[in-house]
Amino acid sequence: QLQLAESGGGLVQPGGSLKLSCKASGFSLGRSGVYATGWFRQAPGKGRESVSCISSSGLRTNYEDSRFTISRDDAKNTVYLQIDNLKLEDTAVYYCAVRGAMCKSIESEYSYWGQGTQVTVSS
Repeated sequence: QLQLAESGGGLVQPGGSLKLSCKASGFSLGRSGVYATGWFRQAPGKGRESVSCISSSGLRTNYEDSRFTISRDDAKNTVYLQIDNLKLEDTAVYYCAVRGAMCKSIESEYSYWGQGTQVTVSS
């Protein structure tokens, strides 16, 4: 059974950093050469928006600013999202999702989703 599990969220002050994890089970994120993994976020009262994506070949696409860095550890079957210099507007539930080999920014293009991890930026 294909599953994704996010972790690493929490309460952080503005200017801080977080590293979110998206661990896959039941399939291989990187070695299969099949899946792209995207990170999305949903702020209170807003729709889900794309943040970053890494394709099956390791090509990275950032849909936000350079404070966001996506990476993948094939040995751990995990994709990470590093967020630096956190701002109040980064407060949201962050989700990872998987689709075919190439990255897309549209959430409906993704077939499998994790349950999300809450990131709250507050002083």
